[in-house]
Amino acid sequence: MDQMQKQALQVTKEIVVKFIETNRISPTNFSEQFREIYRSVLTTIRFEDGLEPLDGDDDPELPI
Repeated sequence: MDQMQKQALQVTKEIVVKFIETNRISPTNFSEQFREIYRSVLTTIRFEDGLEPLDGDDDPELPI
């Protein structure tokens, strides 16, 4: 796992925890939501670093 993936994973964890605390995400659909949030965070980090954004077909594997 590279540094960018570690950053994305940490940010995603923090976002998901806050969403669960505020009842925006249910623990029952956690895995679906986590994957979508991780993908958005990773895409944003890549964009900010000047890298190519992820294509729709390039589903990033979760490093967990």
